[in-house]
Amino acid sequence: MPLLILAYPTIDKKDFNWIQSIRKEHDERYYKVVNPHFAIVSPAISCEYNQLSAHVKKESGKFGTFFFVLRCAQIVKDPFNSYTDVCLIPEEGYRLFVKLHDALYKGFLEKELRLDIPFIPRLGIANNIDPLKCKNLADKINSKNIEIVGAINKLDIVSYEENAVKTLGAIVLQ
Repeated sequence: MPLLILAYPTIDKKDFNWIQSIRKEHDERYYKVVNPHFAIVSPAISCEYNQLSAHVKKESGKFGTFFFVLRCAQIVKDPFNSYTDVCLIPEEGYRLFVKLHDALYKGFLEKELRLDIPFIPRLGIANNIDPLKCKNLADKINSKNIEIVGAINKLDIVSYEENAVKTLGAIVLQ
């Protein structure tokens, strides 16, 4: 069963509702499957939960709760299919997402790291097979000068099977 590491952000309710309103209209793939999140480790993991949990606890121990600010929407081509995504990208906190990602891909997960796919910390809000529709939505969002302040205070280990995400455990960042 593929396992992933997701970071569900702590954000204001009004920001969560705004993100969900966009996702409801424009996220045909994941809106009903999973809440807004940052994927820290991709779903290509062939390991056992206990092994992954111990690894995440060890490697994430160097990180405490960290903050981010989302001010920009960007389109990102999904490397696994024909869709293009619209994502909110952290302007502040970006480096901490990258450092956390890199720390988790050490040790036994190193063989799972896809060097052909750049890691861009992002919170997906829309997707479409037509990249121009995604570009137009990103431009519309960027014209509004959004600012969403949030925190990452835990990492969820989840499974993804049959279009369903199930949380198996969580590691709190202290």
